Amino acid sequence: MEIRAKSPVEVFLVMLAASAALFAQSAGSSPDKLQNHASIVDAREIVRLSIAATERSWQARNHYTYMERDEDRRLDSLGQVKSENVDVTRMILVNGARFEQLMEHNGQLPTAKEQKKSDDDLDKLKHETPAEKTARLRKDQENRSFLEDMLQAFDFQLVGEEIVGGRLAYVLHATPHPGYHERGKYGKMFSKVEGRLWVDKQDFGWIKVDGAVTQSFSMGIFVARVLRGSHIILEQTSVGDAVWMPKRLEMRASARILFLKSLDIERILTYSDYAQVADGVYSVSR
Repeated sequence: MEIRAKSPVEVFLVMLAASAALFAQSAGSSPDKLQNHASIVDAREIVRLSIAATERSWQARNHYTYMERDEDRRLDSLGQVKSENVDVTRMILVNGARFEQLMEHNGQLPTAKEQKKSDDDLDKLKHETPAEKTARLRKDQENRSFLEDMLQAFDFQLVGEEIVGGRLAYVLHATPHPGYHERGKYGKMFSKVEGRLWVDKQDFGWIKVDGAVTQSFSMGIFVARVLRGSHIILEQTSVGDAVWMPKRLEMRASARILFLKSLDIERILTYSDYAQVADGVYSVSR
């Protein structure tokens, strides 16, 4: 999943969303083997299987194109919209890499300036040097490396089962684990958030996540402080072959910058038109 951060504060939203976007299908495991685990009721084992599933499906997204609608709003103190930007992009594949191609901005076709920037970025990716590719892959790995710490960072409690979107799911509550020592540049948020997860009983895909900031924390070189109550809800959909992709991502964050300026963000991303691309075939379109 590609989510563009438009301010330092939204890095929190991006990483929390990424942590929610865990997909199904364990690496090296067949659906039949996964089915044999469906009766497991240990919360940590359910989460472990789900985390183990991430790598394969993370790579599976490199074989899908899709559409994304990104509604980005700034709110006033009463929760009213002060400004809004809506982008519609198509995720295409270029030489094995994902690229967001702008299709509309605020209901209009891209301006000449916007189109030129998109074309220049696309051309740069087409002619990516080995060093640039290595740096891109390293960044991609860093963005998901924090998943390895989830079992240590949180305590998970199995609180029941529910049907969500026609699928039977485990419902788990996640709270920060006391004494967890943060690792990586995003580790500090682990002790400040908690949430509820809906995990598919059949293949351990994440159907839904509902997370919130329980304690304010500072981040970034701009001394931004993400405030308690910032919230995210992610819904995912199965696109077949035990692979799950985002369907809707709704985020609401409040922050202070330099302890003075208040910033309220509402962001809704919806995804559609998933299409699998055959191995070795990559899509480049206008």
